[in-house]
Amino acid sequence: MADQDNGPKKIKRRRGNTLEHWEVALVKAMIARGGAFTNDQDILAYFTRPTRTVNHRLIGEIRTEAKHKATKPATDDDLDAFLSTWPDIDHATGLSIRGDELLIKAREAMIAGVQTFNSAGLTFRAELFIVTAIIAWTYLLHAWFRREGIDYRYAGQKTKEGAEKFWELGHCLKQPKCPVKGGAARNLEFLIEIRHEIEHRSTNRIDDALGAKLQSCALNFNDLLKKEFGVQYGLEKRLPLALQFVSFGAEQRAALKKASGLPKHIEAAIDAFEHGLTDEEMKDPAYRISYGFVPMVAKKPGAADTAVHIVSGGSDEAGEISKIILKEVNKDRYPPNKVVEKMQAAGFPKFRMHDHTQLWKQLDAKNPGKGFGCIGDYGNWVWFDRWIDHVRQHCEAEGEKFR
Repeated sequence: MADQDNGPKKIKRRRGNTLEHWEVALVKAMIARGGAFTNDQDILAYFTRPTRTVNHRLIGEIRTEAKHKATKPATDDDLDAFLSTWPDIDHATGLSIRGDELLIKAREAMIAGVQTFNSAGLTFRAELFIVTAIIAWTYLLHAWFRREGIDYRYAGQKTKEGAEKFWELGHCLKQPKCPVKGGAARNLEFLIEIRHEIEHRSTNRIDDALGAKLQSCALNFNDLLKKEFGVQYGLEKRLPLALQFVSFGAEQRAALKKASGLPKHIEAAIDAFEHGLTDEEMKDPAYRISYGFVPMVAKKPGAADTAVHIVSGGSDEAGEISKIILKEVNKDRYPPNKVVEKMQAAGFPKFRMHDHTQLWKQLDAKNPGKGFGCIGDYGNWVWFDRWIDHVRQHCEAEGEKFR
């Protein structure tokens, strides 16, 4: 492991960095035409793009017929059509419209899903978002499989029209090499289950119940898109990724919730799916994410009554706009020794500071996102009641170990 960490970084070779059948045909047509296409590097320039690097060796193998001997050259008309539109790129992203078609479709489908959900006056926003988001995720994973050189077709299966049949999203998620893991995968599996329900039965009033999952779905998509293909393709350049769920005042909203519940079949589908999840999987923000708001401490009386706090551009607060800041209000705070004392007083006299240190390290409990504690007034970590309860449960689960 040491050699691996300290040695030179290996260049990741992607099996998908190769030419497709239609591109091989064009290369052969270029070679046959000659003239400006006598140099392999000049030919290669037409097929290299930001999402794919192709080795010039491939051109040489086509020229010598070491590979792709059976592929027929493209016609002169096809080559002329290709050259007349080259570089055929999406100006917003720089992606090749033909070569990166799957990635372009994935982005546009998710953008359409978010925009549709946030459109005013629509009644079935959640259903529309789910269907569109599943299309977006399917295209994204197909783009990833293609880049990695993984065949994402069903072997020997064709559609009624005789076309090749590609993996649906659920099958993509089952592949060992699929890049979607953990809570993000559970989130998509959940939405697929709900999609099955809305395909076969009428639904209504599900926007609020599914809101946290839909928001996670959009954020997970954007995270994977940027991680695997590049930050330049992030959707935040086109639109905000926050799904707008609040359309009514507090009293109207309470009345609506009281008057209507979830459709029984949707409620049953949710219960059936989440019954198999652990507490940790349920809490994973990649599965569902929600935001909490706390009252602001205003310097002037009445200033905290405003729903939105406007921050001046260039101020210190403006630099934090992209972050979610949760201010712990009036919470009891305990230094580590007080946590240990509380456990000993609760009937666990053998619970020591060493045990406490091992526990919080094992659980990464000082991760601010977990809400177990924060940095105190003097720069030292302090713990909240939530952590006290968690430690107590741990001690009880250990039986006689700490008694």
